[in-house]
Amino acid sequence: MRSLGLVTLVVRDYDEAIRFYVDGLGFTLVEDEPQGDKRWVVVSAGGGASLLLAEASSEEQVARIGDQTGGRVGFFLNTDDFDRDHARMTEFGVRFLETPRDEVYGRVAVFEDLYGNRWDLLQPRA
Repeated sequence: MRSLGLVTLVVRDYDEAIRFYVDGLGFTLVEDEPQGDKRWVVVSAGGGASLLLAEASSEEQVARIGDQTGGRVGFFLNTDDFDRDHARMTEFGVRFLETPRDEVYGRVAVFEDLYGNRWDLLQPRA
């Protein structure tokens, strides 16, 4: 069996990214290990692939922060309780780009992370 284990997300600062993903989105900090001049930082939403938060270390990487998918939704956060998570995230200050809507595949709303990457908060239909 194969599965996708990690997806790298380029961030400006490890600590601000940890705060956003853990406190704002409810992820769990899985690892935060120093590795010389960088850190190995992994956060997880509890299932599926985890995020490897990688602090930008070059001008080229800095230029990619917040636009890793060219303005498209590139990340999908599934939930079993859309209203609970939407309210929690809104209270934290997460910026939603639209009001929640019902689609054939579930309840969804697009939001931005602290850098501007677009995500779907999605409660799939059963």
